[in-house]
Amino acid sequence: MTAKIAYADVEVGTELPAQTFSVTRATLVQYAGASGDFNPIHWNEKFAKEVGLPDVIAHGMFTMAEAIRVVTDWTGDPGAVVEYGVRFTKPVVVPNDDQGATIEVSGKVAVKLDDNTVRVDLVAMSAGQKVLGMSRAVVRLG
Repeated sequence: MTAKIAYADVEVGTELPAQTFSVTRATLVQYAGASGDFNPIHWNEKFAKEVGLPDVIAHGMFTMAEAIRVVTDWTGDPGAVVEYGVRFTKPVVVPNDDQGATIEVSGKVAVKLDDNTVRVDLVAMSAGQKVLGMSRAVVRLG
């Protein structure tokens, strides 16, 4: 499967549709089961606070996965992602209530590269703080 976005139609500065993702404690339990990451900082409020966190936090890899969805939804093909990396700058704090937390993700084409690829820079925010730094994906377009 190839990306549905044509390389020729994309310019530097092209903005990807922004998305907001909800994260609840139930989401974290589901992710822990799927990933095998049962670290208590992701589900045990008492433990999280004892180790200096403000509350339970989302898994970093979960946050990273939600952010790249902006790119894969844009291309229509998860296989179009050639490279992806981030730095974890702040945790996504997930309170024990019905709302949980949100992760707001936006993206922009930063550079057109060779081989029909572009670099997309992502911004991921939660509670007004940037939670991922240097969030970049190289994407092969059609």
